[in-house]
Amino acid sequence: MSTHVMELLNLSGKTALITGGSRGLGLQLAESLGEAGARIVITSRKAPDLEAAAAVLTSRGIDAQWIAGDAARPDQVEYVCTEALNRLKQIDILVNNAGASWGAPAESHPIEAWDKVMNLNIRSVFLFSQAIGRASMIPNKHGRIINVASIAGLAGNRSGIETVAYNTSKGALVNFTRALAAEWGEHGITVNA
Repeated sequence: MSTHVMELLNLSGKTALITGGSRGLGLQLAESLGEAGARIVITSRKAPDLEAAAAVLTSRGIDAQWIAGDAARPDQVEYVCTEALNRLKQIDILVNNAGASWGAPAESHPIEAWDKVMNLNIRSVFLFSQAIGRASMIPNKHGRIINVASIAGLAGNRSGIETVAYNTSKGALVNFTRALAAEWGEHGITVNA
């Protein structure tokens, strides 16, 4: 006897915020959570991409909205979190999916590129987690944070150069996930990568 997936993963009445949600893995995660019944807010930098993605989700019967914002900018992270909470009243699930890579050998890796990758891949995860944790998950004593630590960039770029900033940021993300899980477990919040 088999159990239907929707019976195992029923997210009716739950809400989710997905960063990097306009395409790729982020959009697939938004679709999966939405199909399970969650109300969805997706975010990324480009409004036209978000509008198109939300239209796809809505056409599949998913309650989906979008908010444009650059996850690498703290003021825009705060804006996205505040606006998402205004719309959904609480966030039950936060998916930190936004990310960037930059292929260059370590000896000539530009500092601006290093900062871009670190700001998006690790600092934005901290800022989104902090804002949503503080405003919704900790007060509600419940939450799920999923940090996407994709290994796509680990193979390097076309010339075979390892992406030192990407690899470093994803290593930091794994350890951040462990630390936050240990700290916020007492609040009923799970944090996984």
